[in-house]
Amino acid sequence: MPLTPGTRRSGHWFAGADLPGFLHRGSLTAAGVSRAALDGRPVVGICNSWSELVSCNLHFRGLADAVRRGVLQAGGLPLEFPTMSLGENLLKPTAMLFRNLMAMDVEESISGYPFDAVVLLGGCDKTVPAQLMGAASADVPAIAVTGGPANPARFQGRELGVGTDLWAYVNELRAGRMSRAEFDELEAAAMPSAGHCPELGTAATMAAVTEALGMSLPGSATIPATDARRQAAAEAAGRRAVQLAHDDYAPPTSSPPTPSTTPSPC
Repeated sequence: MPLTPGTRRSGHWFAGADLPGFLHRGSLTAAGVSRAALDGRPVVGICNSWSELVSCNLHFRGLADAVRRGVLQAGGLPLEFPTMSLGENLLKPTAMLFRNLMAMDVEESISGYPFDAVVLLGGCDKTVPAQLMGAASADVPAIAVTGGPANPARFQGRELGVGTDLWAYVNELRAGRMSRAEFDELEAAAMPSAGHCPELGTAATMAAVTEALGMSLPGSATIPATDARRQAAAEAAGRRAVQLAHDDYAPPTSSPPTPSTTPSPC
């Protein structure tokens, strides 16, 4: 059953004609959000894992803006918040070590703030499952926007497969059949854009699984990161998030959700 403004989750923060309601609304007033922007509108969180350290997610500021457009078009109030970001290339000893930590970050951020729905922006093969795990545990309506594959690299006139070709060229360098200058040229060409690895690896698999689970819009998993359709899909996800908020449709969980409690007033 569609929720009314008074029964939405965000109403626990903003609907009260009391001191807690005053303080909560005042906190958004400090950010330039007026009462008109709050009244009757579902609050949609934009869970952004953008980071300059994660090439999969470099374009997420633009995707967040696209999501914001969609939320506003559908009559919601978008509020963006950051979370931990994981990327396998630079994070040592391995991004997998921190996936559950990111899931906790996502869960507690969603649970603790006044969101009626959330849009998850993730790209790397560890980021996407961490966000899905966190959103499922938070039991708040959610939809994912995956970042899309990077543009394929080209080297000496041929298209490269990221991992397979790299190890082949490493062997060529070791065997003396490739010069150091050529290997430096390969390095400069290997990652030509933002986006996750473009081959059939775990990042592409996570995006496909997310779509198959119904957690992202149909047809969105394989849109390239640099394609304008990726922005359009993010905008559409923002609109869909508002509908999810109206319907109070939360992600499926492996166990029954615990009863909700009224959040602390301050």
